[in-house]
Amino acid sequence: MNFKLPTSNFKPQSSKMYQKTVLDNGLRILTSAIPHTRSVSIGFFIGVGSRYESDAQSGVSHFIEHMLFKGTEKRPTAMDIAVAIEGIGGILNAGTGLESSLYWIKVAQSHLDIAIDVLVDMLRHSKFDPDEINRERLVIAEEINLTLDTPGSLVFLLINELVWPNHPLGRDIAGSKEGLSTLDRESLTTYLEHYYQPGNTVVSVAGNVEHEKVVGGIAAFLGDWAVGEAVSYRVAEDNQTEPRLRIHHKETAQAHLCLSVPGIHRDHPDRFKLRLLNTILGAGMSSRLFTEVREKRGLAYSIYSYVSGMHDTGAVGVYAGVDPRRIEDVIGAVLAEWDRLRQESVPADELTKSKEFIKGRLLLQMEDSFSIAAWCGRQEVLSPEVLTVDEVIEAIEAVTAADIQRVAQGLFLGERLNLAVVGPFEDEEGFRELLESW
Repeated sequence: MNFKLPTSNFKPQSSKMYQKTVLDNGLRILTSAIPHTRSVSIGFFIGVGSRYESDAQSGVSHFIEHMLFKGTEKRPTAMDIAVAIEGIGGILNAGTGLESSLYWIKVAQSHLDIAIDVLVDMLRHSKFDPDEINRERLVIAEEINLTLDTPGSLVFLLINELVWPNHPLGRDIAGSKEGLSTLDRESLTTYLEHYYQPGNTVVSVAGNVEHEKVVGGIAAFLGDWAVGEAVSYRVAEDNQTEPRLRIHHKETAQAHLCLSVPGIHRDHPDRFKLRLLNTILGAGMSSRLFTEVREKRGLAYSIYSYVSGMHDTGAVGVYAGVDPRRIEDVIGAVLAEWDRLRQESVPADELTKSKEFIKGRLLLQMEDSFSIAAWCGRQEVLSPEVLTVDEVIEAIEAVTAADIQRVAQGLFLGERLNLAVVGPFEDEEGFRELLESW
């Protein structure tokens, strides 16, 4: 890249994993040098997702993500945007989450300037043509239909509604078909202008790059991006005092369930302890749930546990797809494993194995330029600090069996249970008795 670094008041920072510069308008630029790779990945991480939406705006963040691929003045059509990157062998993609939105490109190192140009063009100069909006509304409606018709996806929507009732975190990120009909060009562009601003954006680049050249290139495009207002979200209230249940009748050959309790926020001091707990419980084929429920008892083909963490809240849960006739056995087995974590200390060899599992998967993940860009960018936009891989490994190593048992005792409480089921069931009574007796 042949960019000259502008003479602006940059504030360079560095760590062992990345270098960081903040432009005068608040835009944060992070680079991670990977000298041995021939690829480079760049991601624009925007600090806004579906939880920032009002009821009337439901689905707007996701809708905007779709529309940014539909054409700009410079690249008038979706095909023009796609060819600009795929024509040089690159990958272009995006995603909308609960608290952030990501637009990213991975290309050969020599094409980084093209990747920057395309992403900036999409983010700042998309046309939002009304005809394209109407067409894309139909596409998103089909995306929603797919989720509603897929029991394994629908059950996650239902469990989120239980954990966060009457809150944006409990809604489908894509919104609803009814809500889509009210989203027009003005509502999309107004939301974009408010949330897509430099102070709410992180650009993360990983590859065989020089920090100052990257900063110069991005500043040439975005140094004049106007500063916007601070953004905010609706706080999630945690007031659950009794079990919650949702049974969705659907004539399926397999029942799908999610059993969940409220968790902890993203930067909670216990987050690494919970990560180890989750690994022991249901990550991989050597986890307790997989071993007990699938291998020993043959009750499920697919079963795993998960953890999610947001700014101020979180969830811990288990998903399983099971024979409807054996669903109560599976729920009982999951609750038994939760109770075992509360009552018994994790054996030393199992704790060591789980630590090595996390460390190994983390190190494997860091072999890809996009994964490294995402590691830094996502933390920078969502957390108060960017931890290095070594710092995370150190935190994982410090977790004890007593830590895990304490976390389990604080989370797995009967009055905090949430159960969502999709399957051929009419009666809730048996499920409710299972929850209330735990």
